[in-house]
Amino acid sequence: MTIDEMIVYGKKYCHSDHVKILVAELLGKNPLELLTCLNEEVPLDKIELYKQEIAALKEGKPLQYVIGYVNFFGYKFKVNKNVLIPRFETEQLVETTLKYIENNFQKDVKILDIGCGSGVIGLTLKKKLPKAQVDLLDISKEALDVAKENAKNLDLDVNFIHSDCFANVLDKYDIIISNPPYIGLEEEIDSIVKENEPYIALYAGQEGLDIYKKILREIQNHVKEKYLIAFEIGCNQAPKIIDIVNCYLKNVNLEVKKDLADKDRMLFIFKNNE
Repeated sequence: MTIDEMIVYGKKYCHSDHVKILVAELLGKNPLELLTCLNEEVPLDKIELYKQEIAALKEGKPLQYVIGYVNFFGYKFKVNKNVLIPRFETEQLVETTLKYIENNFQKDVKILDIGCGSGVIGLTLKKKLPKAQVDLLDISKEALDVAKENAKNLDLDVNFIHSDCFANVLDKYDIIISNPPYIGLEEEIDSIVKENEPYIALYAGQEGLDIYKKILREIQNHVKEKYLIAFEIGCNQAPKIIDIVNCYLKNVNLEVKKDLADKDRMLFIFKNNE
């Protein structure tokens, strides 16, 4: 079977863009290169693997889990069924947090990533801020295993904490950042997400607010006098999360930021000790 024949076969069952990504990944090529080598013969073992991957896509498995990685902020991160697939909105959270840090903190900040999953947030911050001390926390040992592998692949020296929020945390931090589960139990989401991504990384009680409450209830004991808290949030949750913030934190500045779809997506809580 040639590359062209592989593409034709895959298009019978899957979106053409996904097919080209699969073929390119399998053959170690850039998708743009495929047009230059359509008549190239492909080894039988790779054809069999390709057919298995096409079958997985046809059955509704996300492309990212099939190929086993995502690109986030220009870095390659392993993902599997034990971790949430990172979205572009989370890249915006990281980008905006980096700007806050640049404008308000020294480069040797101490950062905690709560619910780190594959580690994309904490590890990207460490990449961009080499002098920072970064701790990555998750309740899932399986997720932490993925994050540890990503840290090793990116040659990053970070700390890992297996904990339910602050249960096993002793330190205080300049920056606490989190993309927690924030979907309500009755909220409708795409079936490909609901049926594949880990429940524990998606849902957080009736209104999707349980983890924000849990974090904010205890966070005062784990921040320094001057701090930044950065949350990714559901697009309709900002007012209720702000109410929770005001229950537990005093004299803070709050800022809600929108994503590229013009929906509320990030909440920043800043406290200056001056």
